[in-house]
Amino acid sequence: MAGSSKLRSFMIKKLLTGVSMAALLFGASACGESDGSNSGSGGSESSGAASTSPSANAAPKPDVADVPDVVAEVNGEEIPKDEFVATYEGQFQQMAMQAQQTGQPVDQDKLKQQTAKSMIDNEILVQEAGNRGIEATDKQIDQTLQRLVKQNGMKSTDQLFAALKKQGMNKEDVMPQIEHQVVVEQLIADEAGNIQPTEQELRKLYEQTKAQQGGSGSKIPPFEKVKPQLKQQAVSQKESQVARNLVSDLREKADIKNHL
Repeated sequence: MAGSSKLRSFMIKKLLTGVSMAALLFGASACGESDGSNSGSGGSESSGAASTSPSANAAPKPDVADVPDVVAEVNGEEIPKDEFVATYEGQFQQMAMQAQQTGQPVDQDKLKQQTAKSMIDNEILVQEAGNRGIEATDKQIDQTLQRLVKQNGMKSTDQLFAALKKQGMNKEDVMPQIEHQVVVEQLIADEAGNIQPTEQELRKLYEQTKAQQGGSGSKIPPFEKVKPQLKQQAVSQKESQVARNLVSDLREKADIKNHL
């Protein structure tokens, strides 16, 4: 189910990539944006060898045969194969759908490295949150669950967990990830401080979105009507930059082994 793929992607990459402005304002379907930067974490990025060509008769399938039992280690904490595969398959689903539309094959080697990097970055942030004594409260966990329900177009947490179960993720698997999401969000909020976008920044975002939507025929809502969404997007973008900067700093001090 597409909702579970979006959830996995959201939980790992939300703070490292910006939310689509067009999706916030106009309900357009945003393509998953891959973070193509490669780290010096001990793994090297391959290209093309495991590419999958889309077929009109059969959807491409993720190739995880070469994934090691331990995908990466971050300061001694392991990222196991099962967690990586669950995340990778969700990312692959989205990329495969794009591939069928564009005719461009999915470069699975590259996507695996991108997925591993995202998971390593997320683990770095989770560990830093723990080092700072940040803990998730029951209220924060519930609020995050409700937000994920809404963002995945569902009606209840029961529906969310049912969708995830169909994808092989039980509630017991999901809840630790939810808790990690909460503490990482709190870490970034603490690091970013009180962000108050200026009127000029909001109008710039609005004009950028109008330009992006210019050829689509979509009706552009007035600035004042979408100002709350613009503010949310501006805050999200700044928090994303704070997260990237923090990860970059923490990577320099971290002991990272990428076994892919």
